[in-house]
Amino acid sequence: MMTTETKTATSADPTIRQQRNRMAGLWAAELLGLLGKAAKDYAHDVVHAHDHDADGDEKLAERLNHDLRGRVGMHEIREKLSHLLHEARRQLHHGDKS
Repeated sequence: MMTTETKTATSADPTIRQQRNRMAGLWAAELLGLLGKAAKDYAHDVVHAHDHDADGDEKLAERLNHDLRGRVGMHEIREKLSHLLHEARRQLHHGDKS
């Protein structure tokens, strides 16, 4: 079950959602021990696999839960996605895409 905040990502500006998903992909890549190009490729795949899907947020959480098998739980993943949604809004509002 997604939080109300995370559910709003589905209706959020696609740029915000893509930024959130990119950051989530980089976070997961770090937990998976991926570095450099491998980390960027993983994050890119996460963004594009869940970009235009109506159930994209739930599918993203499920995918991360599967990929991270036991490294973190679904609750932590959902909390991270909610935090990253706020961060993506902040970055894009301030023009900071770091």
